[in-house]
Amino acid sequence: MPPKKTRRKYDKQFKAEAVRLVLEGSPATEVAADLGISANLLYRWKSQALGEGSVPATAGMVSEAESLRLRLREVERERDILKKALGILSRES
Repeated sequence: MPPKKTRRKYDKQFKAEAVRLVLEGSPATEVAADLGISANLLYRWKSQALGEGSVPATAGMVSEAESLRLRLREVERERDILKKALGILSRES
């Protein structure tokens, strides 16, 4: 009978640091390889941390969200203008 594998336990600080590296832009596969863990485990830690709200949003995430909001408003304005133009052109025919 082969010997049983023991599961490694990681403390919260180790997990938080690994997740922070990924959120700051480092590829998850590289971080996982450097730390000697699987990428799937790192993705699971990341989703758990984001789901719990225990990881504060990084500056990059905040600025990206703001730029996406601005782009959304711009696209909505363009859509509204096109709707009005279509209505005007439809009546003239």
